[in-house]
Amino acid sequence: MTTSELQFEKLDINGLKTLVDWAIAEGWNPGLHDADAFFAADPDGFFGCYQAGELIAGGSIVAYGKAFGFMGFFIVHPAHRSHGIGRQLWFERRNRLLARLNPGAAIGMDGVVAMQPFYAKGGFKKAHNDFRYETQGKALSIHANISEISASDFDAIVAYDAPCFGLARPQFLKPWLVLPESSQFKFEEEGIVKGYAVVRKVQRGYKIGPLFAESPEIAESLYQACLNVAVGEPIVIDVPAVNIEALAMVIRYESAYVFECARMYYGEPPSMATNKIFGVTTFELG
Repeated sequence: MTTSELQFEKLDINGLKTLVDWAIAEGWNPGLHDADAFFAADPDGFFGCYQAGELIAGGSIVAYGKAFGFMGFFIVHPAHRSHGIGRQLWFERRNRLLARLNPGAAIGMDGVVAMQPFYAKGGFKKAHNDFRYETQGKALSIHANISEISASDFDAIVAYDAPCFGLARPQFLKPWLVLPESSQFKFEEEGIVKGYAVVRKVQRGYKIGPLFAESPEIAESLYQACLNVAVGEPIVIDVPAVNIEALAMVIRYESAYVFECARMYYGEPPSMATNKIFGVTTFELG
């Protein structure tokens, strides 16, 4: 298979939903409403590989303005694997995303263990591991400082989120904070937001992301609120290994290790308050 036999094109929402369907078949367990939220974050941020007019592979090349990009949701249809298509598409995506960003802007991604050497050859350097843990939802009391996020909280949440993610991402948060079949919580003290969390329905159970907080105590209160949403249901969270307090928190709640990825960067990563990151937002968009 040569590059000339393939066509690389931007995906519309239906193309992205096709990738989500493939991800479901692979057991990736995406959120029920992820596709619409992801597409709203960057309608130009999803890219596909076609052969004879048929979509056979795709992934994200999401740009947060021109300052930072993220590559994720990288998938090749099973019928077209082992032909070098994924390699061609991956480099095509990386190069097109770089062209969308300012010179010197970084790209982030979360790479599974088996693919990390390949990503390293493409210029990405490992920053840290992210561990996925799963537990069961539990009926727990909710801290008095925790309440549901409302439309009036949007600016405060964007401001709180920015140093945790590395830059402001209002276009992503606007749909993420109103996802159907999800709950969004904030921890507020004397009118100041000191943490927030989102827990959403996925194909199997629920997934928490993000969970950002000023302290381990606030993070645990938000974690408890999320666990309370789906009593008896499986709930997963992706925890950065660099936050030891986050790892200790999930282990206290009888969580089981599922798998791990590595956060990797092409270029200098944005400055992030990793001590406040108790749960990664997504592996697809950062």
